[in-house]
Amino acid sequence: MDVKKFRTTTSIVTRNIANFDEQTGNIYETIAMLSKRSNQISTDLKKELHRKIEEFASSSDSMEEIFENREQIEIVKYYEQLPKPVLIAIQEYLNKELYYRNPEKEKMMAQRAAANAEDQNAEVEKTDTAE
Repeated sequence: MDVKKFRTTTSIVTRNIANFDEQTGNIYETIAMLSKRSNQISTDLKKELHRKIEEFASSSDSMEEIFENREQIEIVKYYEQLPKPVLIAIQEYLNKELYYRNPEKEKMMAQRAAANAEDQNAEVEKTDTAE
């Protein structure tokens, strides 16, 4: 997904909190997930910005050229006008474009399912021996 083409609101929006626990079942897990995703977006944007700025940098710049490098200034202005990474992450979440997985929760659910299966088998064995 090209984040630079992603359009979302840049102003404050009141959001329904009930929409934020649909995928995870827990608002705190959702916040943690959105935090991790916004960090990913921020890191990607930062790497791309540094790569583009370095294209216009030269090793023999004088002090005047450093402060007046118009290409670099325009690139930085463009990146400053992009929506904040957390807003992009929220929009991706609300559009159901994020994949969520919690390995610890999956492991715990599998252990519970195995324990329930053992309990049911033990219950069946008790009824078989009682008859």
